[in-house]
Amino acid sequence: MPVARVHPARRILMSHLRLTYAFLYLPILVLMALSFNRGGMPTAWTGFSFDWYVKLANSPEILSAAVNTVIVAVASTLISTVLGTMLALGVERRKASSGLDAILFAPMIIPDIVLAIALLSFYTLLNFTLGLHSIILSHAVFNIAFVCAVVRTRLKNFDHAIVEASIDLGADRFTTFRRVTLPVIFPGVLAGALLAFTLSFDEFIIAFFTAGAGSSSTTLPMRIYSMIRFGVTPEINAMATIIMMVSFTLVFLSQRLNREVFGSR
Repeated sequence: MPVARVHPARRILMSHLRLTYAFLYLPILVLMALSFNRGGMPTAWTGFSFDWYVKLANSPEILSAAVNTVIVAVASTLISTVLGTMLALGVERRKASSGLDAILFAPMIIPDIVLAIALLSFYTLLNFTLGLHSIILSHAVFNIAFVCAVVRTRLKNFDHAIVEASIDLGADRFTTFRRVTLPVIFPGVLAGALLAFTLSFDEFIIAFFTAGAGSSSTTLPMRIYSMIRFGVTPEINAMATIIMMVSFTLVFLSQRLNREVFGSR
């Protein structure tokens, strides 16, 4: 039985793919491994240990920053999910417009530094006090476009006949949305919410510009930045490992839900 030969072009593409993955993820794996190094030295392995994670758990500054990060991520996710879903429902009922799509997705394309400066200037113009609340609002503005984009993928082939059937059977608009529309688009809504939470959890530039003074509005990425200026320590490696594990888990769940959304189309 003849053995199938792999085309040379395919071999080149697969080799390129492997090298790309290695370039992207090998440094992350090294960082994660060093977070368990007992000695904390990047040049010598002295034994496996959870000491640096215990030290993180006993640091009030890091714990306070972690709590702030969770508060910002949860609050901005709730706001952006509600507004992004409403926006997606409204846009899908209108005639398709490339200009409108460009306006909607502009926050996804604009560099973070530009959006951060714009938001800071806007808050200054309004004499708006900066703090944890300003970070939440800024992240919500940033995340609305992402939630809208994900939910719209679910709405592309949404069968509006079931909505009309529900109304014909006597249900009002709110009941129809709650009992018919929302359950159908819920995988897309949840995927958008997970993506928004991940983006908010990891975001640094916008939070740095809109946080104001004081540690009461310091998030975990901001705390990492303030610590890393004096060198990379094992505590930073441990903290980065935790953040990456949370981010990878949420992105994985979001991708699974997106796959369900696309698979049902």
